[in-house]
Amino acid sequence: MKLYFLFAIPVFAALSLLAACSNQTKNLSENNTGEENMTNVIYTIPVKTIDGQTTNLAQYIDKIMLIVNTASKCGYTPQYKGLETLYKKFKDKGVVVLGFPCNQFMGQEPGTESEIKSFCELNYGVTFPLFSKIDVNGKNAHLLYKELKKRAPGTLGTELIKWNFTKFLVTPNAKTIERFSTATKPKEIEKKITEMLKKAKK
Repeated sequence: MKLYFLFAIPVFAALSLLAACSNQTKNLSENNTGEENMTNVIYTIPVKTIDGQTTNLAQYIDKIMLIVNTASKCGYTPQYKGLETLYKKFKDKGVVVLGFPCNQFMGQEPGTESEIKSFCELNYGVTFPLFSKIDVNGKNAHLLYKELKKRAPGTLGTELIKWNFTKFLVTPNAKTIERFSTATKPKEIEKKITEMLKKAKK
C-alpha cells in the first residue's frame, strides 16, 4: 500500500502540472484571439457611402488606408487636391484614401451629401471614396472614429479630434495606426506610405 502511494504522488503531480500548462496555453490563445478581434473591428463597423449605401471597410483590409475627416469651407480644404494626388499615385500599389465629411468644426461642412460630392468632384477632381457626414467627437461620434482615436491618440494622449483634415494612416489588417495633424500636408505623408509599402512586401 505504501509503495502505491509513493508511486501515485509523483504521477498525480505530473498530471496536475500538465493540466495547468494546458489551461495557460488555452488562456493565451484566447487572449490572442481577443486582441486580433480588437484589431479587426475597424473592418466590421458599418459606414455609409456618400451615396447612402451601408457598407464597411472590409474590402480594404489588405490595403493601407488614409482616413481623413474633411470639410468644404475650411482653410485646409485645398488639401483635397493633395489627397487626390496621393490616391492616384498609390492606389494601384495598395493604398486608399477615405474621406469622412464632418460639420463639427465651425459648421464648415454644411452641405448635403450630394452637394459635398459635387463640390469635391468639380473643384478638386476627387475620385477617392467619400462617405456620409459623421461626428468625430462627442457622444454621437461615429464608432469608427472612436476606435481610431483610441488606437492612435493625439498630443499628450488626448483622443479629441482638434480640427478638419486630421489624418489616420492605417496599415493592412490595422496592425498599426498613426495620426497626423491637420497641418500635415498629404505630400508629407508620402514617405511614410512608401515605408509601409516596403514593409508590407516583406
